[in-house]
Amino acid sequence: MSGTAQIFSYMAALGLAAAIPGPGMTALVARSVSGGAITGFTMLTGLILGDLIYLSTAVFGLAVVAHSFTPLFTLINWAAALYLCWLAWQFWKHNPQAIDIDQRTSRKELASAWFSGLTITLGNPKTMAFYLAILPLVMSLDNVSLRVWGTMLVPLTILVLLAVGAVFILAALRIRHLLTSARAQKILFRSAGAIMLLAAAGMVAKTL
Repeated sequence: MSGTAQIFSYMAALGLAAAIPGPGMTALVARSVSGGAITGFTMLTGLILGDLIYLSTAVFGLAVVAHSFTPLFTLINWAAALYLCWLAWQFWKHNPQAIDIDQRTSRKELASAWFSGLTITLGNPKTMAFYLAILPLVMSLDNVSLRVWGTMLVPLTILVLLAVGAVFILAALRIRHLLTSARAQKILFRSAGAIMLLAAAGMVAKTL
């Protein structure tokens, strides 16, 4: 992956995929509105870590092994779908309150945001499918080295996802003042819950 064209192709494809609204970015916006920038960026680190896990799995060929064990792969999909359903329920029954812009976020809330970001990404098999599809276009997975993985793929992935996520977080903060009412928050969180539920249904449908 030494060619400039290949590098920009990878970054463009990853950036576009990340910018398409999905469960991860939807939850990121909702958490940023309710918890502020620190909560948003904490959740973003969880989302990025999940992507790096899938990236590493795809690069080193472990996905082939995972897909060889169909029952296990199905079980993982169902478990992830159940988690997304639980998360959807949490968003749906969220009790909206007036947002205190100056309120400090607790460590428990930050830990919850980080874990949610990680599990949302790991629960989305489309992430793995993306890396399996795009990586062969920019590099040979048969001859991949730790140096290429560590010095090129990982930094580029972090950079792109951080940039895209930051745009969503900053956009959420810009409209935060408009979402201080309980009604506006209820609409936002229930919309996020509905998207989570649809994502879970899509995952289950693929295993049937």
